[in-house]
Amino acid sequence: MERIADWFARAGAWGLIVMTGIVGWQVFGRFVLNSSPSWTEQAALILMIWYVFFAAAAGVWERFHIRIEVLEHWLAPKNARRLGTAVHIIVALFGLVLLIYGAQLAWLVRDHVVPSLGISRGIAYLPLPLAGLMTIIFSLARLRGNREGQD
Repeated sequence: MERIADWFARAGAWGLIVMTGIVGWQVFGRFVLNSSPSWTEQAALILMIWYVFFAAAAGVWERFHIRIEVLEHWLAPKNARRLGTAVHIIVALFGLVLLIYGAQLAWLVRDHVVPSLGISRGIAYLPLPLAGLMTIIFSLARLRGNREGQD
């Protein structure tokens, strides 16, 4: 699990770096060359969708998703573990929603072409079901660890 989560986190980081380069090229083109490249905005947006969803999936494993830890500290250990179980189940269900509806969205727009890039719009939405699947896997792994008292 560590390797897969690490790969998703690195892919997200590289996406951010590449997107920053693309936006930098757009700014350079606009203000220095007086001609902004037409492909940069769409490419940056697609990369942002990819790296945000990959980082969100990795965040489930790394436990940097949004949660309120104060409540966990106030509860008795047994109740804190129950709360952790509930949280992991809810996150896994959210991953299932991403998987199902993200796959439907990517499939429905697969024939639409991003004009400035010449690629399928489905590529932009492909990380939704991928991140949903990984969110389910990471959440269930954390749920197992929570039941064994490791999480």
